[in-house]
Amino acid sequence: VQVAESGGGLVQAGGSLRLSCVASGSIFSTNGMAWYRQAPGEERELVARIHRGGTRHYAYSVRGRFTISRDYDKNALYLQMNSLKPEDTAMYYCAVEDGTSGEYSYWGQGTQVTVSS
Repeated sequence: VQVAESGGGLVQAGGSLRLSCVASGSIFSTNGMAWYRQAPGEERELVARIHRGGTRHYAYSVRGRFTISRDYDKNALYLQMNSLKPEDTAMYYCAVEDGTSGEYSYWGQGTQVTVSS
């Protein structure tokens, strides 16, 4: 399984960005997909995910501002980020669930999001 993200960049506070992720290989609609992020000196944290059953989950800090969506035909995952804040600055990673273990085992290289104040 290969995972590739795109769409990061530099944006002013209050602005918007849309991240995209495409997964290739043995990906099925039953594999969950997620967005994580990691800021310098911080632990990697979950931003949002779509569970294998289709349920969406968001971190408290992004609820109401970020929207996760998925195109099952394209094995693509998206993250629409609105009302961005400087604290959203981080490397954003797309992750795919391993259908056997249930762990998010497949990761992209990340795309940088920088929000200026």
